[in-house]
Amino acid sequence: MTATLMASDGSYDPVISKLITSLKETENLSDEQDLGFLQNLLQSKELNALVNVHSKVAKINKDDRIAPLLSSSMQVLMEVLELLAPRCHISPLCKEIFNLLQTPHLQSILLAHDAIAQKDFYPHLPDIPVEVDEDEETIKIVQLVKSNEPLGATIKTDEETGKIIIARIMHGGAADRSGLIHVGDEVIEVNNINVEGKTPSDVLSILQNSEGTITFKLVPSDGKLDQRESKVRVRAYFNYEPEGDPYIPCKEAGLEFQRGDILHIVSQDDSYWWQARKEGEKTTRAGLIPSRALQERRILHERTQKESNGEVKSSCTSICSTPPGSPNPNNPCRGPKTKKIMYDTAENDDFDREMIATYEEVAKLYPRPGVYRPIVLIGAPGVGRNELKRRLVARDPEKYKSPVPYTTRPMRPGEVAGREYLFVTREKMEADIESGKFIEHGEYKGHFYGTAADSVKTIVNAGCVCVLAPHYQALKSLRTAQLKPYIIHIRPPSFEELKKTRTKARARSTFDETNSRGFTDEEFNDMIKSDERINFLYGHFCDDQIENGDLTEAFEKLVTLANKCESEPLWAPAAWVQ
Repeated sequence: MTATLMASDGSYDPVISKLITSLKETENLSDEQDLGFLQNLLQSKELNALVNVHSKVAKINKDDRIAPLLSSSMQVLMEVLELLAPRCHISPLCKEIFNLLQTPHLQSILLAHDAIAQKDFYPHLPDIPVEVDEDEETIKIVQLVKSNEPLGATIKTDEETGKIIIARIMHGGAADRSGLIHVGDEVIEVNNINVEGKTPSDVLSILQNSEGTITFKLVPSDGKLDQRESKVRVRAYFNYEPEGDPYIPCKEAGLEFQRGDILHIVSQDDSYWWQARKEGEKTTRAGLIPSRALQERRILHERTQKESNGEVKSSCTSICSTPPGSPNPNNPCRGPKTKKIMYDTAENDDFDREMIATYEEVAKLYPRPGVYRPIVLIGAPGVGRNELKRRLVARDPEKYKSPVPYTTRPMRPGEVAGREYLFVTREKMEADIESGKFIEHGEYKGHFYGTAADSVKTIVNAGCVCVLAPHYQALKSLRTAQLKPYIIHIRPPSFEELKKTRTKARARSTFDETNSRGFTDEEFNDMIKSDERINFLYGHFCDDQIENGDLTEAFEKLVTLANKCESEPLWAPAAWVQ
């Protein structure tokens, strides 16, 4: 960043240079955001131009070469026009000069010349009357220069008095930067137009039709509300487009964002409309976004409307579950039916659908040496998350470990207790399930399978990276402040790409244990539909996602994300940091 501001003649302006030097000296004592704003302002081209103009004007009467000969050129022009008027029909030259002297550009130049010559640089306020009624309201006059940037203030009609008042000031906007307009100020006039009896829409029309300087006549509010920015950050769990929102007070003041964006909530003074910036955009004007309460009401209203219109369809009422770590995880009812299931996926999804996802407060979670966050891979059955887990563990078995699942089935020839499974009795596992010791569990062909929470904690406490590929509903048990998992959504590519890559790799279907065959088109379509459902219900809980088209590329990205999780501060739920 340049440390000095140069004048037009190539020399440094001493006043600006001194200011910037003073800012640098107080850098450790000042607010970082305020410092950045002041430095950008002092080094801006616009301010540089103004300083140059000021320097030129200040030299008037000090330099004979630029001193004005007179300060009433417009008066002289009017006198010349009076002399030329009766001669225009006689002399074409007089007529041409007469028309030339009436052009707006020439008259504007002469007006500017006279203003500078007379040193009339500032707007004149009316004189204060000698006798002022004690009950008379104080009036303040504020002038703002209109530009392409919105003024950064919204207005409303006071329900009790019917008067137009300032409803909110957008942080970082022109009105906020002026420091002259405050929430609660009553608007009396806009550009000498009385707004009494008018609606906010009428006032907006006046502002839209105004050019150049806009003058407000205001009655100050009783007290100034605190305009300090809050430090709250949230992760957005939905997409928002102000242009399509019929209820936003001012579409131009809205802030567009996507699900997953980190937003800096600078003000929550309004219960329905918060002011926010996207994280990292410190110098931009804040924008309006729906508050958590308002967005929750909208979602509930939309659901009610869909239910009343019969748009909500019931999902399948059962799911077949296979043992964690087996080649056939999360079997979507293809093959033999199970005799019993431990939980009903449809019921769980219905429950999760009732969870209203709007915003989650977040903070930076810094990595701690020797304490690694578990890496959790979720995705649709058959998408390849178990293969990615296997490759990551095989890459560095001393560092990456996966917990050994529990089962009640008998040990098979060649198996070693504690390697493939931890074998326990049915009574023991039922008791542990009842006491909540498993983060996921299910029954397959009359035998229980599950992953215990203590197994995950043991790996973490040993200074290793725990790698999991659970059923997506296990996130409710895994996403806790104690474990602080880093969740990655493994997603399938498009149908064409999915079919092409699996056929090229000669991938075997994970939906059929009895036959070794490739995937069918129906299985590909089911995989994509299942992924869309997971993304809708749980996608907002994921820290990142990987599209698993080419397995080699997907694994490289997984390794990159695993290293990032270990070495960089990342956004996480604020409760985990506190």
